[in-house]
Amino acid sequence: MEVSFDILVILFFVAGAAGFIDAMAGGGGLLTLPALLAAGVPPTNALATNKLQSSFGSFSASLYFVRSGIVNLKEMRLAILCTFIGAATGAELVQTFDTSFLTSLIPILLVAISLYFLFAPQTRADSGKKPLSEAAFAYSVGTCVGFYDGFFGPGTGSIFTVCFVVLGHFTLVEATARTKVLNFTSNIAALLFFVMAGLPIWKLGLVMAVGQFLGARFGAKVVISKGQKWIRPLVILMSILMASKLLWEQHSQWFLSIF
Repeated sequence: MEVSFDILVILFFVAGAAGFIDAMAGGGGLLTLPALLAAGVPPTNALATNKLQSSFGSFSASLYFVRSGIVNLKEMRLAILCTFIGAATGAELVQTFDTSFLTSLIPILLVAISLYFLFAPQTRADSGKKPLSEAAFAYSVGTCVGFYDGFFGPGTGSIFTVCFVVLGHFTLVEATARTKVLNFTSNIAALLFFVMAGLPIWKLGLVMAVGQFLGARFGAKVVISKGQKWIRPLVILMSILMASKLLWEQHSQWFLSIF
């Protein structure tokens, strides 16, 4: 499809803002997917193109966290493998299943996540016994959340983060860094299926990818320098916004009928 230079510039900056937000709290798709749809991209192609550009953002943030020493990829290799398998399976099965149940459930889960971060005490690294071993975490959380991201997607980053905090006893900064690594893994797994189907619009996706990469790099720096001071309120805000968006899509006619 033909897109004007002005639209490409707008999409570049939207992707940059989304990458910045996504690196800290997730939910960048709230900006990029509507922007692609507004640019006239068909819904299926918009989803595929959005996954293409967001993969660059999650890669950029992951790379920064790994180089900063917050994440050790060797320690996460089993979780990475399980997440990839889960996401690939979800991306394959989504073509044959009805996602209406998840559409109804996820806003409730996102509100619960926002309430947890709103009222839970400040997270600190805990050297005591964790509820799940590294292997158990990989097999359960990595596989299940990876499957969810490939199958449906909204709120994946928030779900991973709260799992790392509650079940892994990581600080919010450490949890955010590990979340981006698994986010990148599930993004790539799902993207492979979109590419094989020929769905991404490469010109748009690659322009937005540059913005995503730069925005995510800046966001990752802020995570390390500002820590929980910025991450906590952003996770709460993005979870509420994602829940509100999904509820509006499901029940907009009901809300409008009241007024």
